[in-house]
Amino acid sequence: MKKLLTVGLMSVLALTAVAKNIKTAVFTTKPEMHCTSCEKKIKENIRFEKGVKRIETRLNEQQIVIQYDADKTTPENIIKGFKRIKYDAKVVETDPKQAEKKEKK
Repeated sequence: MKKLLTVGLMSVLALTAVAKNIKTAVFTTKPEMHCTSCEKKIKENIRFEKGVKRIETRLNEQQIVIQYDADKTTPENIIKGFKRIKYDAKVVETDPKQAEKKEKK
């Protein structure tokens, strides 16, 4: 019985540790991301910002979609990361999945 309780408790603790507050934000920049060199510069530098989990660039739309751990960073901190590489960034959208749901209604 003790083993069963121990295993159950460990499972709950493991699931709690995995459940993170992952959010998504869409950014645009000035100067605009207009070529693959700009895209590469952004991806290679912003990925090291604390809390950034995934970066997707949309070169044709000149947008950067970033998934981040909201417990570790904010869009404002990510914008500071852009400033360090000489880009002024602006949040266009905070959660594209939520925006898609609103459009469908």
